Amino acid sequence: MVFSYSHVDETLRNELEKHLSPLKRQGLIETWHDRRIVAGQEFNNEIGQHFEDAELVLLLVSPDFINSDYCYDVEMVRAVERHNLGLAIVIPVILRVCHWHDLPFGKLLAATPDGKAVTQYPSLDEGFFHVVSAIKGALNTLPKSTAAAPAALAAPPVAAPVQPVVTTTTSRSSNLRIKKEFTDRERDCARAECFEFVAKYFANSLEELKQRNPDIEVNFRQIDANSFDAAIYVSGKRRCGCGIWMGGRSFGGDILFSHSGVSQNSFNESMSIQDDGYSLGFKPLGFAHLGRDGQTLLNYEGVAEYFWEMLIQPLQR
Repeated sequence: MVFSYSHVDETLRNELEKHLSPLKRQGLIETWHDRRIVAGQEFNNEIGQHFEDAELVLLLVSPDFINSDYCYDVEMVRAVERHNLGLAIVIPVILRVCHWHDLPFGKLLAATPDGKAVTQYPSLDEGFFHVVSAIKGALNTLPKSTAAAPAALAAPPVAAPVQPVVTTTTSRSSNLRIKKEFTDRERDCARAECFEFVAKYFANSLEELKQRNPDIEVNFRQIDANSFDAAIYVSGKRRCGCGIWMGGRSFGGDILFSHSGVSQNSFNESMSIQDDGYSLGFKPLGFAHLGRDGQTLLNYEGVAEYFWEMLIQPLQR
C-alpha cells in the first residue's frame, strides 16, 4: 500500500499510519511513502516503482493535495489509470474539506461515509476508524494470491538454496512527533478561530433545519464579534435556544454555552483550550458530556457539534 499525499498533511498521514497498525501486525498490509526514500536513491524512480507495484493506493485528499502538481498530475493520474485497468484499488481518504467530487477520482467511493473529511469528525480517532474499516473491506476484494500474508505462512522457494542477501533497509518509524509548548498567542488564535467556526456552523445548521422542516422557524443573531444567540421555534412556539460566547481566562472557560442566552455570570457548559503535548484541542468542562469520551480533545467541528447537540436535544426526545 502506498500513500499519495501533500507534505503539508504529513502529521495526518502519521496519525493514519498509527491506526493502520492492527493491519500491519496481522501481516495484512505493508505501507510505503516517499519519506522512506534514503540518501542515494533516485526520488522519481523510487516513487514510480512503488506506485507501479502497489495493490492499494491511498489518495490523502486535501486542498494542498489538489494544489500539488506532483500529487495530482503524476501520482493521482497514474493511480487512477491502474485502478481503471484493474491493476490496483484506489481509495480516496478525504483529510480536509475541499471540492473533490468532480475530479478524476471523484467517482470512487471515499473511505469515510459520504466522503466526510477526517478533520470534520469530533476526533481524528473516529475519522480514521472509518478509514481503516474501509481499507479492511478493500483487502477482502484483493485476490488471495496477492494479498499480503504473514511471513510465518510464506512458502520458501524449493529450487536453489536461498543465500543470505544484505539489503539497505528504507524502513523507519512513523512515530516522529515531538512535544512542544504552545504560546499564549497560539491559544488565543485557536479560541477565536474556533468561535468563528461554531458561529458559522450554527448559522448553516439552523438554515438547513428550517429548509427540511416546514413547521420550523429559526433565529440566529450575531450579537458582536465574541457572542451570538440562536433559537428554534416549532409552529411559532420557542422550543429551544442558547447563547454562545467567548469567555475570559478568569471565568469558566474559553467558549461558553448557556440555554438561557449570553450571560456574564452563568453557563451550562464550556470548552477550555488544552493540549496533549502535540496539538491544541478543546475539552468540555463536564456539565454535559453527551456520552462522549471525556479524555478526547475536540477539534473545531467537535466543539460545534457538541454544542449543537445540546441545543437540539429538546426536539429529539
